[in-house]
Amino acid sequence: MEVIRTRALRGPNLWSHHTAVEAIVSCTPEEHAVDKLPGFEERLRSRFPRIPQFQPAGHADNVPMAHVLELAALALQAEAGCPVTFSRTTQTLETGIFQMVVEYTEEAVGRLAVELAEKLCKAAQDDTPFDLNAALTELRDLDEDVRLGPSTGAIVQAAVARKIPFRRMTSGSMVSFGWGSRQRRIQAAEIDSTSAIAEAIAQDKELTKKLLDAAGVPVPIGRSVDSAEEAWAVAQEIGLPVVVKPKDGNQGKGVTVNVTTKEQIDAAFATAREFRDDILVERFLAGHDFRLLVIGNKLVAAARRDPPHVVGDGKHSVRELVDIVNADPRRGSGHSTSLTKIRFDDIALARLKLQGLEADSVPAQGQRVILRNNANLSTGGTATDVTDDVHPDVAARAVEAAQMIGLDICGVDVVCDSVLRPIEEQNGGVVEVNAAPGLRMHLSPSYGKGRAVGEAIISTMFPEGDDGRIPVIAVTGTNGKTTTVRLAAHLMAASGLRVGMTNTDGVYVNGRQIDSGDCSGPRSARNVLQHPDVDAAVFETARGGILREGLAYDRCKVAVVTNIGAGDHLGLNYITTVEDLAVLKRVIVQNVDENGMAVLNAVDPIVAGMAANCRGKVTFFGAQKEHPVVARHIAQGRRTIYVENGQLVAVEGKSEQRIALADVPITRNGTIGFQVENVMAAVGAAWGAGISWDAIRAGLRTFLNDSDNAPGRFNVFDYRGATVIADYGHNPDAMLALVQAVDAMPAKRRSVVISGAGDRRDQDIRQQTEILGRAFDDVLLYQDQCQRGRADGEVLALLRQGLSGASRTSHVEDIYGEFLAIDTALGRLKEGDLCLILVDQVEAALAHIAQRVAAG
Repeated sequence: MEVIRTRALRGPNLWSHHTAVEAIVSCTPEEHAVDKLPGFEERLRSRFPRIPQFQPAGHADNVPMAHVLELAALALQAEAGCPVTFSRTTQTLETGIFQMVVEYTEEAVGRLAVELAEKLCKAAQDDTPFDLNAALTELRDLDEDVRLGPSTGAIVQAAVARKIPFRRMTSGSMVSFGWGSRQRRIQAAEIDSTSAIAEAIAQDKELTKKLLDAAGVPVPIGRSVDSAEEAWAVAQEIGLPVVVKPKDGNQGKGVTVNVTTKEQIDAAFATAREFRDDILVERFLAGHDFRLLVIGNKLVAAARRDPPHVVGDGKHSVRELVDIVNADPRRGSGHSTSLTKIRFDDIALARLKLQGLEADSVPAQGQRVILRNNANLSTGGTATDVTDDVHPDVAARAVEAAQMIGLDICGVDVVCDSVLRPIEEQNGGVVEVNAAPGLRMHLSPSYGKGRAVGEAIISTMFPEGDDGRIPVIAVTGTNGKTTTVRLAAHLMAASGLRVGMTNTDGVYVNGRQIDSGDCSGPRSARNVLQHPDVDAAVFETARGGILREGLAYDRCKVAVVTNIGAGDHLGLNYITTVEDLAVLKRVIVQNVDENGMAVLNAVDPIVAGMAANCRGKVTFFGAQKEHPVVARHIAQGRRTIYVENGQLVAVEGKSEQRIALADVPITRNGTIGFQVENVMAAVGAAWGAGISWDAIRAGLRTFLNDSDNAPGRFNVFDYRGATVIADYGHNPDAMLALVQAVDAMPAKRRSVVISGAGDRRDQDIRQQTEILGRAFDDVLLYQDQCQRGRADGEVLALLRQGLSGASRTSHVEDIYGEFLAIDTALGRLKEGDLCLILVDQVEAALAHIAQRVAAG
């Protein structure tokens, strides 16, 4: 067995709604039925006992090795603690080649699982060792390293519950929620509306105290010092005991509390200096350490934090007691568990010494041994939820502290005996205010119930009912995609929205091109969704992008399928039939929002059948009102678009809108049939996105079919009294539509310039000229620079074969070079003639034609 290729499907895809790793797997003939390999399953299960039972269904009652790889990759992730459930293996038409898909929650972990599963299968085949524990440890460690931490993860989970889309912007904790102009961003537990100034103030402990004191919030007195001698002087001035800490520290780093002697001052100053040069000495407040979490203008959680400690039993040493405590499965080495292992290091030993103990001392029964001065969870401390106990005055002081500093999310550290009474009554105070506070102690406290702090943060960013989404229109099909995308975007812009658009020509934001080339894939779409100046998005969704990565979004407002027809690019990437292509294209329909709309071509039976796969509603379009699908939809009172008496008609129930095709320039008074279809599709999309009919009418009037607005889409030029049409048509269905369009245009003699893409099937290349040979007098065949794997002259030979029985063509000419072919065709034109030029290098060819036309 060999894994030929793997790729990550980062959005809804051909296989499922899940993110997944797809692998192309080659199996030897013997591996087509591993259940017949002597001893294989027994050896496999001895190495991985919990691998699921083999399921031969779909594999002709045989279990291929690729299916075993699938089960192993999924089960390894599940055993490592990853929440994955979906996997699948499918045999391709190539003998011994399988497509294997397995869900992942973290891409790096999914890829590693496939690699380890392959090693497991090989070990079982060769009867060599496989270290399952090492493999699972590697997966767990990688998963903990790459996945979001508990604070950020809780916020993301709350967003998902609200159906707010999210995207990790970095490998760390920066996450974007929502799309386009409605997006918001966080960095761990800090949101984008928090100013850098507020964060800087929170880092400056001395400035924080001054501001809080000015606001009437009780704080311990103290000031900054430059030396240990000055620290001792300040300590004597304000009164012992004191706290020595870095002026702008965090997480309790470098903090020493309850300092009472000159020697302790010297040691504490040295400890603080390891982290910062600016040191703060302040009055030590007796009592418990409380963390109050303020989000927006409300206290949402509170916890009492206790420093890491052990309790003596009269039998075990301090070192042994720490080992016993750390054996608690709730304690881990990172932030993924509710508790952190206690660090038994030099700091712990120093704290023991202050209590007259050493590492091997045996504390008495019930003796509480403190192992650190601070109570941070990251050092092994514990947290007890006290949210319901907080006195209103205590909560008010916490909110005032957060607002005085300017923090939207704020961790307020209070030292007092109890939160049941006002701070002032206990001589307590606020000792610190923290930006981006850790949420773990509130999400999963050591004792007490967790609090919904992730939900509180999301509610602060997105009011109830706001999902942060902008209207997204996805367009796919065999022909007409780019024109439909451009027109739909134009209609959205006519309503005043700033529109982001992707297509095979580039990426556009608010009318400005920001990228060029074929940008019909998910990467370009994601870039548009992340652009802050986009109020709505329209995406051309090509088959290649869906196959490579899946969709760029979880669901769309509108999905448009223009047509499937005879298909295109069949035979590539295991899409071999029209039915295969339809299954791929309908992915956008399957991922329409439940309140969204699918706009489907009623005349194409395969497209019309996709209505059954839509979670939202369906708009059907078709030129003939009498078509059974159209007529039935009208009768059911559902959205339908058709053509009647030279008008485009849009009906829903008793509501009806009519637009004269004479007012839609792109259709040339309704004579270009495929453009009428594109208009119906685009109108359906705009209607589904909630655009007003006034804006739709205005947009249709102003969308001109020129090389600037719709390059390569039936662009018409007047050249010396002859009509020249440039189009990017490149498959049999496009040829049929173009022939129908030019047949409606008068001409003395008709000529066509065409090449063929080498990545099409032979029959598709031949069929194009078979169609053209019935409609054109002259056919100029050209070979372009990109033969896409074909030998020199092979494409031209296939095109000539298609003309072998041509009923109309009388002149055929082979030309090497697209521009030479264009010049040759233009040179043969006479007044009243018509020439259709099927361009390959769209932008350059159109510029060349425009230059020739301008020169006369």
